[in-house]
Amino acid sequence: WGLLLLVVALGLGGTAATRCPKPCVCDNLRSHVLCLNGNLTAIPGTIPQLTKKLDLRGNSFTVIPVGAFLDTPYLTHLDLQRCKVERLEEGAFRGLGRLVYLNLASNGIALLYQESLDGLSSLQQLILEGNRIEEIQPGAFGHLGSLTVLDLRANALVYLPDMVFQGLQVLRWLRLSHNALHVLGSEAFAALPALRRLSLDHNELQALPGEALARLDGATRLDLGHNPITYVAEKAVSMASLKHLFLDHAALQDVAPDAFARSPQLRTLDLRENQLRGLPPLAGARGLAKVSLAGNPLLCSCLLRPFHDWLARARVQAEGSCTAPPALRGRPLDSLRAPEMRCGRPRPPPSPTVPSEQPRAAGSGQCPRGCTCSPDFHHGSCENRDLREIPKGFPRDTRLLDLRRNIFGTVPPGAFPGLKELVSLHLQSCSIGVLQPGALQGLENLVYLYLTNNRLSTLAAAAFEGAPRLAYLDLDHNTFARVPAGAFQLLPNLISLHLQHNTIGELAEGDLAGATGLRWLYLAGNTIGRIAPPALAPTKMLEKLHLEGNRLTEVPTSALRGLSALSELKLSRNPIKRMGDGAFLPVASSLQHLYLDNMGLEQISPGAFAGLGPKIRSLYLESNKMSNIPDMSNFTGLEILNLRDVPFHCDCQLLPLRRWIDKLNLRVGATCGSPAEARGLKVKVSTAFQTCPGWGRGEAGGAHPDKTEAASKPGKKKRSGKSLARGFKKSRA
Repeated sequence: WGLLLLVVALGLGGTAATRCPKPCVCDNLRSHVLCLNGNLTAIPGTIPQLTKKLDLRGNSFTVIPVGAFLDTPYLTHLDLQRCKVERLEEGAFRGLGRLVYLNLASNGIALLYQESLDGLSSLQQLILEGNRIEEIQPGAFGHLGSLTVLDLRANALVYLPDMVFQGLQVLRWLRLSHNALHVLGSEAFAALPALRRLSLDHNELQALPGEALARLDGATRLDLGHNPITYVAEKAVSMASLKHLFLDHAALQDVAPDAFARSPQLRTLDLRENQLRGLPPLAGARGLAKVSLAGNPLLCSCLLRPFHDWLARARVQAEGSCTAPPALRGRPLDSLRAPEMRCGRPRPPPSPTVPSEQPRAAGSGQCPRGCTCSPDFHHGSCENRDLREIPKGFPRDTRLLDLRRNIFGTVPPGAFPGLKELVSLHLQSCSIGVLQPGALQGLENLVYLYLTNNRLSTLAAAAFEGAPRLAYLDLDHNTFARVPAGAFQLLPNLISLHLQHNTIGELAEGDLAGATGLRWLYLAGNTIGRIAPPALAPTKMLEKLHLEGNRLTEVPTSALRGLSALSELKLSRNPIKRMGDGAFLPVASSLQHLYLDNMGLEQISPGAFAGLGPKIRSLYLESNKMSNIPDMSNFTGLEILNLRDVPFHCDCQLLPLRRWIDKLNLRVGATCGSPAEARGLKVKVSTAFQTCPGWGRGEAGGAHPDKTEAASKPGKKKRSGKSLARGFKKSRA
């Protein structure tokens, strides 16, 4: 009987393994399923149960619902890159106890709640790079006890609360580069006993976060480059195991002599590209072997002699060269002799301004009735309590206050007394129609304000009085018919503004007055038909502009003038039928990601992409109606090109495109819409081009069906951008 049961089980397993949902490809021998770059809007329900590796890159899921993968409990690898995911429901990954690798990069996730990643007890690598995560609630990673690598690069984080990484007992590398971090809780890294590497480069830290870093006894490498840090104070770096410290490309003007005295293992110190005129002897760093000072304006006078003498005594290698005095300009530090380092009239270096730390207020007060307060996390919550008035009496050290799903109607003046340390305030789905002047008075450390799913139709600048550090304002799903002009005058630190899914019909001059530091503007899902040329003028630092799902009939070229930092532009789902010459010229030098999909686009002029070139990394043109596209041979930096559901006319005029995409190491999804004999065929395999003049020069085997996807397979050598450009230009000739 046991043998019979085994045979039946194997038979069922084999049956399960043979089912393969469309449009996926299943490799039953290796238990792999690939559903790449399709039009899936939900996780396929017929994936073989025994699947171990599931690749769903390039689909359109928006939401990962509760229990989405309960039917595939044997998964070890799951790839959800570029799937337009905006929300992970609590419990989305339950049942995936065997998963070791999860990639959610390049999506639109904004928030990680406490149960978002529940059920992933074996997960070792979590990739969340390139989302728009603004906030992480403490406890979000509490179930990831096996995680060794956490990648949060290129998100929108400003603040890390205390104990935010609690539960990550074996984490070895935490990647937080390319965010906007400028506030770190003193206990932010307290729960990371195994961490060896911390990447905090490319953020907005103005002072070295010494108190938070002191919790990392085992970390050996710390990346702090590309932060506006001006000074490293006495004993600022207190990390017992630190060996490699990177403070390059910052704004350093001075370093204290004993700045590294409490990091006895420090071996290499990278201070390249700062504003250092010199350094004192770093006597406290007894183990130091190398200091990199290249790119600093070093004054090699007698003032630098003590440092130079210390280098020789301590046998520390120094990289860098003199910029003054003129007689020593360009001389490497290690070539100097003491008598050469003379002084005329010594000038002491300017004393840098050191940002002062705000004293922490002691927690006091009881929790309001019916609410819960967590002293460990500094949280307060009255979520979904059917409250009519905002409760008072939270502990003074509360930093995150969750009041979602109540029925407040209005937020009166002084609604949050005594909460000077509050950083994050959640007021989603509270039927709020009025935010009265002074409503946020006293919230001097507030960074995040969530007002999604309310009934707001107007806002006055006075509503934000008393909250000058507010950086993230979420007003999605309200009833704004226009942008509340002048409302942002008192928000000099505003970085991210969400006004999606309102009924805004126009972006007018003055609407964004005062929003001079804005970097990310989200206006998707409105009814915008016009953007006045000066409307975006105040937002000169803008990096992302999302306008998808509006009523624009042309690219707002005039309004883009002056946006020299814009790297991402989304125009998807606008009724733009024709695209004229120079449509993106004002942002051509900075644009990297361009979304032009699902517009019904019928014609793209030959010069529409003028000025765009190697900086473009992703271009989305799927689901349009044009039959040809302009020369893109200079798009040599492309990582993503989507041409699915475009009815290309496969004749000799399309031959340059045919040759170009044949050489790309990308899946582009281009298919023929005409002539009739080629309809439905991939452009890369269509035989319609074989009668064209010049076919056969360098085409040997190029259109053979068996070789169509060869360039996309692992191990295939990628052609260089230059060779692609040469190939395209030659084919045009």
